[in-house]
Amino acid sequence: MPHLGLLLVQIAVVVVAARAVGLLFRRIAQPQVMGEMVAGILLGPSLLGWLAPGVSASLFPAESLGFLSSISQVGLLVFMFLVGLEMDPRLLRGRGYTALVTSHASITIPFFLGSLLALHLYPRLSDGSVTFTGFALFMGAAMSVTAFPVLARILTERDLLRTRVGAVALACAAVDDVTAWCILAGVVALVRAGHAGLPWWGTALGSAAFVAAMIFVARPLLARLERRYERDGRVTQDVLAIVLLVTLASAWTTEALGIHALFGAFLAGAVMPKGEGFVHALTGKLEDVTVVLLLPLFFAFTGLRTRIGLVEGAEMWGFCGLIVLVAVAGKLGGGAVAARMTGMRWREAGAIGTLMNTRGLMELVILNIGLDIGVISPAVFAMMVLMALATTFMTSPLLELVYPARLIRRTSVDADRDAGVDSDEVEGEGERVELIV
Repeated sequence: MPHLGLLLVQIAVVVVAARAVGLLFRRIAQPQVMGEMVAGILLGPSLLGWLAPGVSASLFPAESLGFLSSISQVGLLVFMFLVGLEMDPRLLRGRGYTALVTSHASITIPFFLGSLLALHLYPRLSDGSVTFTGFALFMGAAMSVTAFPVLARILTERDLLRTRVGAVALACAAVDDVTAWCILAGVVALVRAGHAGLPWWGTALGSAAFVAAMIFVARPLLARLERRYERDGRVTQDVLAIVLLVTLASAWTTEALGIHALFGAFLAGAVMPKGEGFVHALTGKLEDVTVVLLLPLFFAFTGLRTRIGLVEGAEMWGFCGLIVLVAVAGKLGGGAVAARMTGMRWREAGAIGTLMNTRGLMELVILNIGLDIGVISPAVFAMMVLMALATTFMTSPLLELVYPARLIRRTSVDADRDAGVDSDEVEGEGERVELIV
């Protein structure tokens, strides 16, 4: 068991690295979370372990990683709760045909291309311990995700929230994330079938029953928390305790059902009351410690599991490049073409496709689940992490190229009113989501 002093030093190093690299990335017009993701990689064997293996072994000995992982998992549970909390069905109101078509295309096309790519990668990068079905479904789900919180931050920084592009992109990202997580839940249940003590059909029926209970039983009961907030004018410690207990109970239930605890945390957030004041106050209670302390630990743990050295030789780098190419073609290309087909101009359609291609933290969460359940190898994990970094990094510069600031200033802010949506409401949604990234 590692000394408490070592754990404290690890946390301090991770927080300093995350803030420092995050600040550098903000200077080059990248989201803070992008720098924090890179900081995690730099602390792992890909850089620190390569340049100073002795320092790396002393700072992050193998026997200490279990404690770091446990703390980071708690942070992930809170983060997934916050993501679910921000998933407001009102985002879809008034978005109409464009959002419907684009969101479906930006899920189905990447999923199809990812599954098709699995035909090529499976015999070369997997083995008999993983079924082709599980591998292909996971690759499809991993290609389909969009980083909803990071996207909202980019929209806020570029003043796009009150434009048609921003409104459609935000709505599509919300739909994409929910759909991708539902697909991933099925993949995890399939791969874990029998290991949780339940057959696959038991996991499926149990999960369906639990989701129904959360929507039709827990949700009306939780509405009382919002009424108490309105009465007291703040989120009290008792209310916060109830929220956290519901989150932990939901996470435990989905883990026991053989899916994953993160799905339960996300579901708990999704069924919480969606009043703007309540959500803003609850997020304010949880986001600081989560963003500054707990999420960087997850990035560091991800970095310690990422060995870019496994991507060695022309063939392996060719596989990595193919993964990035398929990811960009599916999300950016699929989203842009679908938006164009609904009547949007090419620049607007290109902007939506670029925004949908943002994967960020959500991709890392999915990849860690895939590595934990053994559906992908460490080499594929490293390639997919590089893909997540590449697609997130390219968003800001590519968006400036496709949809520059001068065009944003010309964009009418009346699109939301024409669609029956209050633009201030849309802006408020983005500001709430911005808190957790």
